[in-house]
Amino acid sequence: MRTYLPFKVDLSGKVAVVTGGSGVLCSVMAKSLAACGAAVAVLGRRLEAAQAVVDEIVAEGGKGLAVSVNVLDKAGLEAARETINRELGPCDILINGAGGNNPKGTTSKEYLFPEDLEAKAEGVATFFDLDPEGIRYVLDLNFLGALLPTQVFAADMANKPGTTVINVSSMNAFRPLTKIPAYSAAKAAVSNLTQWLAVHFSPVGIRVNAIAPGFFLTEQNRTLLTNPDGSLTPRSEKILGHTPMGRFGKPEELTGALLWLADEKSSAFVNGVVVPVDGGFAAYSGV
Repeated sequence: MRTYLPFKVDLSGKVAVVTGGSGVLCSVMAKSLAACGAAVAVLGRRLEAAQAVVDEIVAEGGKGLAVSVNVLDKAGLEAARETINRELGPCDILINGAGGNNPKGTTSKEYLFPEDLEAKAEGVATFFDLDPEGIRYVLDLNFLGALLPTQVFAADMANKPGTTVINVSSMNAFRPLTKIPAYSAAKAAVSNLTQWLAVHFSPVGIRVNAIAPGFFLTEQNRTLLTNPDGSLTPRSEKILGHTPMGRFGKPEELTGALLWLADEKSSAFVNGVVVPVDGGFAAYSGV
C-alpha cells in the first residue's frame, strides 16, 4: 500500500530529519516527506524499528536512512548529524516528533477526593504520589527532546533557503488533560519553545512551527483508550464525546498540515504557529 498524500509538494533535493520516526504518527510523516521527494533520515532509539520505516520508503522508490539515537544524548545527536550529512546531506526540514509519557508522572484518578487523603487505596497514585524522576523523564523527553535536536541540526539550517523546524505538540498544550500533568506541561513547553524559536531564528531564515494532534490511537496510549477486547474505555468515550467529529484521527490526516508547513512555497510567511489537527476538540465547550 503506497503512502497516502492528500496533495503533493516538491521536496526534491531536501533532506528531512524525523526524530521519533519509527512511531505510529511520525513514521507516516517520514514516509509522506519521502513520497514528495525528500531524502529522509528516520531517527529512533531502536535501529530495527527505524530501518523498517526506511525499508518502506525505499520500497516506494524513496531515499531514507535509519539512525539509532537517543534525543537526550547530545553527543549521540552530533554523531547522527555527521552520519546524515555524509550519507544524505545537511538537514533542511527537522521534525521533532520524539516524545511520550511515563506512568510515574500520571495520577490514577481524574480528581483528588477526600477519601484518597483519609485512606488511600492500594495501587492508587494521587498528585502527592507523583514521582519526581518520572516527571523529570517526561519533561526531558518532550522538551529537551525537541530542544537538543534543534541545537544540533539547526546549525546547518541557518542562512539556507527553505529550512524549517516542525515540532509535534499536543492538544494537551492548549488545555491540560486530567491524570497526565507532566505530559500536559511538557507539551505546553514545546508550544512555547516553538514560538520562542520562531522569533529567535527569523533573522537566519529558519521557520519554526508545530502541529498539535488531537486524539490518535498509538501504541503509547492504546491501553488508556481501549480495553483488551478492543472496546473503548470510559476515557475514550469522554474524549469522543468532546470531539465534534466523533472519532479518533487517522495518522495520515496529519499529512496535509505537515506538507503545508514543510513546503516553503505553501507557507513561506507562516512562522511561530501551533496548528491543531483535532476534529474540533479545541473548539467544543462541552455544551
